[in-house]
Amino acid sequence: MQNFNLLRELGKVRKPVLLKRGIAATFEELLCSAEYLLAGGNYEIILCERGIRTFETYTRNTMDISAIPIIHKLSHLPMTADPSHGTGRRDKVAPMALASVAAGADAMLIEVHHQPDISTLRWCAVALPGAVCQVDGPVAHDCACGGTRDRVNFLPVS
Repeated sequence: MQNFNLLRELGKVRKPVLLKRGIAATFEELLCSAEYLLAGGNYEIILCERGIRTFETYTRNTMDISAIPIIHKLSHLPMTADPSHGTGRRDKVAPMALASVAAGADAMLIEVHHQPDISTLRWCAVALPGAVCQVDGPVAHDCACGGTRDRVNFLPVS
């Protein structure tokens, strides 16, 4: 988010860019980073709330749910949420996903792995694919519950 040369170059490509809010970034800084992409002609930008650094040590980051409606008010760009990074705790992914949807998230990024306990990821927020589908209900109508690698599945919310 703060590599302005990279942002300028990404503004020249015509591919979607997922721009995650930095752990200490303000809303204004996130939107200004998106402006670099827009200024270069790339209008395929998705913003993402992935948690901010606070004094709390129980979670990896603190999921700033308020960012979702605030960014919607300040920008026309879609806003997603990443509760896996937002908390760093597997048992908090589903509640934060539901809270993100209630706050108006346009989509969700959730880390999944078929064997989360042996996952090579640095945090413990990796969920089992079936656990991601528990968030399904009225929330995610197109749940990508598969895969065997450490990858982010994109869950559109409608």
